[in-house]
Amino acid sequence: MSEPIHCIIVDDEPIARDILNEHLGKIDRIRVIASCKNALEAFKAINDYPVDLVFLDINMPEIDGLAFARSMTRQIKVIFTTAYRDYAVDGFDLRAVDYLLKPVSFERLLQSINKYLDESQVEVHSTNKELVSEKDDSLYVRSDRKMIRIRFSEILYLESIGDYLKIHLQNRTVVTRETMTTLEAKLPAMEFIRIHRSFLVAKKEIDSFTAEYVELGGIQLPVSRSYKEDVLTRLHEKDR
Repeated sequence: MSEPIHCIIVDDEPIARDILNEHLGKIDRIRVIASCKNALEAFKAINDYPVDLVFLDINMPEIDGLAFARSMTRQIKVIFTTAYRDYAVDGFDLRAVDYLLKPVSFERLLQSINKYLDESQVEVHSTNKELVSEKDDSLYVRSDRKMIRIRFSEILYLESIGDYLKIHLQNRTVVTRETMTTLEAKLPAMEFIRIHRSFLVAKKEIDSFTAEYVELGGIQLPVSRSYKEDVLTRLHEKDR
């Protein structure tokens, strides 16, 4: 049996710590030995326990994640987590394993863990399921000052409106400031179709379609010229 990977989570946001903890709990080899709300707690954890990997928020009060990372020994690896893309270059300058943009999806987190294993020259045997390799069935988005879980199976379509994104679900609508591109990257590519700059649709929810629109639940959504060929190709696959 392979040795466990001892990790700590460092983030000043309780919800962000909880999401990471939940995701990491699905991966057999990962052991979260401390969840810290600031760099001072993290310093103590590193001194008290053997730590292999740190999930580190960058934008924290007093001592930020970049300063904390510079103070650590090279033997401890870092995966940065932050809501701000601008920090990515600084993170990679510190030879971080990876850089995760919040809210962190399970699938993206799993990629980072595998990258850590590759860099550590640890072989992963998929038949042993040492890592949970199946695709997660949900993601989290920030809405109304909290993180909300969205199950892929609930999604009807996504609609971009100015600086906001509406996620239309079977029984409700969630509004977030996430971008269409960010969420599209987190969704299963084979289950969702981009039909327009402003619309992304769950393939299974489409009742009918033409070259100009798709219809779901009595709602018609436009198919733009730039996406038409891909939309028609993918929808005609059902008939093959």
